[in-house]
Amino acid sequence: MAESGGREPPGWTTTVIVSTALQNHEVSTLLQRQQHRVRYSESVEIGSVIFSLSGVAFMLADTQDFLTAGEEQLFERIQKFMNIHRNSFLVLSAALHGPEEWNVMFRIQRRFLGSNLRVIPVHNAAESVKLMLTIAKVTSKPRADDIRHRMALTKAQIMENIPVWRMVQE
Repeated sequence: MAESGGREPPGWTTTVIVSTALQNHEVSTLLQRQQHRVRYSESVEIGSVIFSLSGVAFMLADTQDFLTAGEEQLFERIQKFMNIHRNSFLVLSAALHGPEEWNVMFRIQRRFLGSNLRVIPVHNAAESVKLMLTIAKVTSKPRADDIRHRMALTKAQIMENIPVWRMVQE
């Protein structure tokens, strides 16, 4: 799994805006290997990866940063990130998700409860890239419309079969 590097099927590429702090990061390398156009910017929050076509933004963080650095400073960065990006995800990385790591995630979720921030735990860079690409792909304009259309068709088919289900239940 780590060897696949979170590869997407050929044919879907996008432009990704990445903070310059991630210029030599494994996430940037994996995105470039998959033929995505990576643009570096100093104006985005440190650790940010933004998919402009789909309008989603990810902030990469390591649980060790929360354990070693000042928690309030990191919370301020996350708050600033959320204020800028409406559709925001915090990708929280830890090699192992033990009690300390789950406690960090709980504190983050408690602090930002009711906000638009979604916290996603991952183990490595390949997993991070795979999830970011999956979310960006399904929320990009052509794909999102297609998915909405398929869901509406499925709902209509289910609604047609409701009387049959009721008969089975009786």
